[in-house]
Amino acid sequence: MSSLNFIGGEKGGVGKSVVARVLAQYLIDKDLPFMGFDTDRSHTSFTRFYADYAAPVLVDSYEGLDRVVSVFENATEGETPRVIVDLAAQTAAPLARWVKDSDLLELLADMGVAVNFWHVADAGKDSVDLLDRLLDAYGEGPNYLIVKNLGRGTDFSQLEASPAMARALDMGAKIVTLAQLHEASMRKIDRQNASFWAAIHNRADDDALGLLERQRVKNWLRKSYESFDSLPI
Repeated sequence: MSSLNFIGGEKGGVGKSVVARVLAQYLIDKDLPFMGFDTDRSHTSFTRFYADYAAPVLVDSYEGLDRVVSVFENATEGETPRVIVDLAAQTAAPLARWVKDSDLLELLADMGVAVNFWHVADAGKDSVDLLDRLLDAYGEGPNYLIVKNLGRGTDFSQLEASPAMARALDMGAKIVTLAQLHEASMRKIDRQNASFWAAIHNRADDDALGLLERQRVKNWLRKSYESFDSLPI
């Protein structure tokens, strides 16, 4: 299945780039080709960790965002393109304008491309309100994948009991739970500027993971992959 995956959540600090990185590693480990785009001008986290697979793009430029869809147009026969777009905070408005003006959802539906909006949530009320806005913006049609990021909170009862969640589930939304990776291990990986694969196999760096840290990262990825296996990606 070809898919276009917008990794969002609108607010900063909910873990959008971590989800994009895990999804990228999932596709790499499954030997599924993909192209990534990073819309964060300040941190460029996605391109930093997956430079061989991702490129920067300006979300407030139609020409920039058009590059995302050109991946599907330029695919050769037999290819199944997959695209990951790591959305920076405060990008919902320009993205929605581009999608609407381009009639993107209908176009990609005709091309057989699944459009997935990943809503990465923490345990706060903002994530509930922003989910409501996401559903208002796109309605029926795309797939909604709601990520409860346990690295950004553990009590998601407010989200789970919200009318926004009920509405999303009525639209066929799928719930993904991303477990928390031990903070010290994540800091070491970040300081290495390494992919998860590289971090697991790096033994020489000062910030190299120890034996049990490597095992915990492998276990964390395995659990994440299991939650991704049933998704339309």
